[in-house]
Amino acid sequence: MPSAALPATVRGVNSTPLGFFDSGVGGLTVVRAVQELMPAENILYLGDTARLPYGSKSPETIRQFADEDVRFLLTHGVKAVVVACNTASAHALPRLREHYRVPILGVIEAGVEDALADPKAERIGIIATRGTINSHAYQHALAQRRTGLIIHGQAAPLLVPLVEENWIEHPATRQILQVYLEPLVDKGIDTLMLACTHYPLLIPVLKTLLPPGVRLVDSATTCAQHLQRELTRLDLLAPADQTGTLELYLTDLSEQFEQLARQFLKKSPGRIRRAVLGG
Repeated sequence: MPSAALPATVRGVNSTPLGFFDSGVGGLTVVRAVQELMPAENILYLGDTARLPYGSKSPETIRQFADEDVRFLLTHGVKAVVVACNTASAHALPRLREHYRVPILGVIEAGVEDALADPKAERIGIIATRGTINSHAYQHALAQRRTGLIIHGQAAPLLVPLVEENWIEHPATRQILQVYLEPLVDKGIDTLMLACTHYPLLIPVLKTLLPPGVRLVDSATTCAQHLQRELTRLDLLAPADQTGTLELYLTDLSEQFEQLARQFLKKSPGRIRRAVLGG
């Protein structure tokens, strides 16, 4: 097998886990996409559930929290870090890349690349937390890569709690989605970016509410694909004969978060450990 030819030092580095963090368990949609795409990768996930949501915090506070999250992951020897949180990607990614030598990826770049992979994309809608929309990170990234785009951002602060209540099929969720989507549909969007890692769970409902021609771009799938390309480029892919594992850490443990983790992963999360940050 190809992996058997790897030197021991290379195999050791490549077998070390990928680190993921989010303000809660929403980033597990990214983890699930990575597990499906790269089943050999070991994964260590940190959910800062004691301090969620990040979307309503100030940019400086988000940067402080993100720094503590990365330091926790690095103490566990991760080979790369994925900021599986749109708000933290929007506000903290440049500073994190300046401070740490380990590869650090966010969810915004991957989503923007995928949205613009369609040359016909002209009118792009974005739904996200208020913090992500107000950062203008997606709007700027899109405008820098293609001129002439018409971009509409829509804060959708009620969607995360609805998903976390598992109200995905609830009539109230459909009604609220319609309120958020109506101004975007009225503006004739051809692409809708789901700029929050909770939102992939809403895709089946969204497809019933949007005009048939609107293309959906979700953070989880695009981030997993971007990560695979980067690991390949950096020669950091796990050996193909390895069976990937998942270690899950949360800063606040509760039965609710365990149920959510199962919902986002579509399987049992296994043992969940408590993380202490800032020590």
